[in-house]
Amino acid sequence: MAIEIKGDSVTLSKECFEEQDFSYYGRLKGDVLELSLVEAAFLIERERLDLGITLKEFFKVASTIQPYLDLKYVVYKDLRERGYYVKPSVTDFRLYPRGGRPGEGPASAYVYVLSERISVPFMELVEKVKLAQNVRKKMLLAVVDGESDLTFYTAKTANMQGKMPPLGLDFSEADATLLDDRVVIWDEHDAVQLYRAGFYGKLVDGKMLQLSLLECAYLMQLGLPVEDGATNRRFTTLQFIRRAEAIEPEFAMKLDVYKDLKDRGFVVKTGFKFGSHFRAYEQIEDVDRIPHSKYLVHALPKDFIVMLPEMSRAIRLAHGVRKRMIFAYKGKKALEYLDIGRAKP
Repeated sequence: MAIEIKGDSVTLSKECFEEQDFSYYGRLKGDVLELSLVEAAFLIERERLDLGITLKEFFKVASTIQPYLDLKYVVYKDLRERGYYVKPSVTDFRLYPRGGRPGEGPASAYVYVLSERISVPFMELVEKVKLAQNVRKKMLLAVVDGESDLTFYTAKTANMQGKMPPLGLDFSEADATLLDDRVVIWDEHDAVQLYRAGFYGKLVDGKMLQLSLLECAYLMQLGLPVEDGATNRRFTTLQFIRRAEAIEPEFAMKLDVYKDLKDRGFVVKTGFKFGSHFRAYEQIEDVDRIPHSKYLVHALPKDFIVMLPEMSRAIRLAHGVRKRMIFAYKGKKALEYLDIGRAKP
């Protein structure tokens, strides 16, 4: 038989594929050309391949062999019609740069096809990104929405670094009290110093400083003494963290990320207004002239399941306020960061 569906591919004998120019389609194995199912569907739709069945009949058969073939077809067709060469790969497709051709130069990116309706384990995304980066390729996420429109995202690991020097203040004698869900530093001198040196907390009436629980836990490890407003007893750092965890369930996870960002030299403030855990500034030289923060950072547990509409909202919001959307998670040895942003192939 000159043409047949065999496993997850369509095979063409030599006399068949030599009748038309199928350059840059499929994979040649001896005298047989193996087309992927999505390549075959594209060629059938272009009336360049005749299997003796309609495109509808082909999809009905092929979709039982390869899940979400219809989504992959939408992405493949879009990229081919933009003038790109596309080949199947371990992450759905590998994409060649504009003007590049298979066999004449390396692919520039891997493409991972996703449906907006299907949730994805976050670590699965991380693994795909690292797979691409290990072979020096970009990672493109191609999300197909309910109306078969496409949105592309770039995803890459991030190793951000801030420019703030160590705090270098002695506040071991500071007067700090936990009241409800924040800590107040009462002495005006200490309050103003902390605020101006590292943009910590909120300066109230120009003389007392309200610190978040995260800021306080970090500063306690640098020597800040804190007492319980209800008992007048001084907290140990561990006691304070346990109290904070009772107030805020995600506290421990957020504290790990907060500490890491601070150790990297960032000024870290709440990202609540932007729907994320933190906003991170590379440097603040003058608290009276605050620059734009460069990053929004959201901490995720390793078992987090990504709901793509939520991810889309977070990235669009970050893009709208000229920031990068960063997702923080625990790697095998240390905290790691994944940068996801909108892309145009």
